[in-house]
Amino acid sequence: MLAQLNRTAVGRPSTILSTVCAIYPGIALAAVVGLAALFLSEHYGAPVMLLALLIGMVFNPLAEEATVAPGIGFSSKALLRAGVALLGVRVSFSDIASLGVAGFSAIAGLLGSTILLGLLLSRRDWQSGVLTGGAVAICGASAALAISACLPKGKALEQETLFTVVAVTALSTLAMIFYPFALAQLGFNEAQTAFVLGASIHDVAQVVGAGLTVSEETAELATLVKMVRVSLLPLVLCILVLAVSATGWKERTHRIPVPGFLIVFFALALLANIGVLTEAMADFAAAVSKWLLILAISALGAKTSLRSLTTVGGSKLMRIGGLTLVLFGASALIAQLLPGLS
Repeated sequence: MLAQLNRTAVGRPSTILSTVCAIYPGIALAAVVGLAALFLSEHYGAPVMLLALLIGMVFNPLAEEATVAPGIGFSSKALLRAGVALLGVRVSFSDIASLGVAGFSAIAGLLGSTILLGLLLSRRDWQSGVLTGGAVAICGASAALAISACLPKGKALEQETLFTVVAVTALSTLAMIFYPFALAQLGFNEAQTAFVLGASIHDVAQVVGAGLTVSEETAELATLVKMVRVSLLPLVLCILVLAVSATGWKERTHRIPVPGFLIVFFALALLANIGVLTEAMADFAAAVSKWLLILAISALGAKTSLRSLTTVGGSKLMRIGGLTLVLFGASALIAQLLPGLS
């Protein structure tokens, strides 16, 4: 019997080993892209995150292969969240205080106004309006999926969710590339730039990447602003569930998803500020975070295919594009008015 057990144990690979084998090729591809981007950045001075994104796009056909796709998905999601969570060690309460009541109110106002504008532009299709408005206002694809989970199920909702995820991801990628350049041309300082990037770009990865094209300090403040937006997601979902409940939909979900990386982000920020984490530990966590984010954005670039936008409706794309531009313009205006950023 002992021999039989040994044969069984040897012949059956562990779940962890199977998972590692499945995601290894994709992670390896992201690592190669990241190392190439880092090499070019160090030798030519170009932003490493932007290079990782652009080089990754070249490998989009390879990223869709069955052997590579799992690792690319893991890198663009799990490694991204881990990298963002570790950024919490670089957040200080003085940064939060620098936003002040006015800054927090401005972020909340931008979020609510964007969702309301999405509802207005969608006319009678309120589900599409709250889905697209919430995705643009909060955190892109993650918000779209969370909001979709709280809406009545249906084929139309599935197609709308897919379109929204594709559109906000592509537009957020374009925003990461062009927003820092546009803000520099407008004469914005680093604090104002960080606020606009954090308040207007959809996905967390692109906020970090756009901030790093300016400076590490800009990336940290932009991430803080972005995390304030993300922290409002559970509140938005609670309101949505109550609104859907009032319409009489019986199969609504009661589970309000809270992003785990958000909890870790603020927990690490708390530990760093009260002195539990030493400066050496914080520096190590920040270095690991940078590498994880390079891998994540390399994978994100590999996943991005702008051709996929041709499969969605032009009017819906214009709606999300319009919301994106309005949010950018409103964020830029508020950044110039907030006294703490001038």
